[in-house]
Amino acid sequence: MPIRSSWSALFRPPAGKTSLARAVEWIRTHRAPGGGVVPHHKHVIGSQEVTGYLIPTLWDIGERDMALEMARWEASVQRPDGAFTAPDGTPYTFDTAQAVRGFLSLVDVHPEFEVNIRRACGFILTQIEPDGRVSTPSYALWRCADGSTFTEYANLYVVPPLLAAGTRLGEPAYSEAASHVLAFYKRRADLVEFKPELGTLSHIFGYMMEALVDLGEIELARRGLAQAAAIQSPDGAIPAYPGVKWICSTGMAQLAIAWYKLGDRAPADRAVAYLEPLQLANGGFYGSYGPGATYLPGEEISWAVKFFIDCCTLRAKQSKPGSMQRGADEESCRLRGR
Repeated sequence: MPIRSSWSALFRPPAGKTSLARAVEWIRTHRAPGGGVVPHHKHVIGSQEVTGYLIPTLWDIGERDMALEMARWEASVQRPDGAFTAPDGTPYTFDTAQAVRGFLSLVDVHPEFEVNIRRACGFILTQIEPDGRVSTPSYALWRCADGSTFTEYANLYVVPPLLAAGTRLGEPAYSEAASHVLAFYKRRADLVEFKPELGTLSHIFGYMMEALVDLGEIELARRGLAQAAAIQSPDGAIPAYPGVKWICSTGMAQLAIAWYKLGDRAPADRAVAYLEPLQLANGGFYGSYGPGATYLPGEEISWAVKFFIDCCTLRAKQSKPGSMQRGADEESCRLRGR
């Protein structure tokens, strides 16, 4: 995959700074006024979705002041109905669930965020249809620049924070709703199929695989990840879709995260090793790289940085003997309150 042949000084890291440190610095320098992180380097409005799921990442690596500032910004922009919105003001169930992730990571130390969790989860419950499907407006606008749309199955990533909120706050309604949504998607015969015609860009597929691992659906996750492993190049590259010659930076990071959580270190390490040299000198990543790339190839996207940081921390934890042996099982039990 001829992606690295045209490097310039843009990709040369400054001496003495690790890839993790540069990624954190990118987040620090790409915050909108008030505390949220921008969607990409050409944007000036904070992303409530990305800020939400970035908060646990920052908290986990010790950037707690920044995490708290972002959580307070999130709380300040929450709508009266509990929802969180895209930068254009459209409320999304998916985005709201990611804000819940952020608040949950801080609520034990900062209990004032419990009210925000409850309001957000209340909104999410209104967006779940009787059969368990997350309602259409939560994914209708997800599409690439080439006009292709993403699968609604990404809404699996709504389920873990809703389930965790039910456990943490002792609210059976949240846990029952989460189980209802999961059951709906598990009934889909093509749930873990990695195919372009299904809209499973590796980024979206990565959301799905991580969610399945976190929910303890290990067999389903392994079936999906096996398809990614089958097309991974020896150098670690994973095509954004089977059959294309370009990669999605975020998708590769997310698939690596799912593998790390399962304890499958080899494909994860190869993916991260491929990503590291693609990192820009300022710590950012373009959305995609390679011939024919269509997923934000000219934008430094904040969610790629978030998931890359998660890769780095999981890789470090996995390198410690025994530290990740029970990773997937422990996370599943924690979410289910066992």
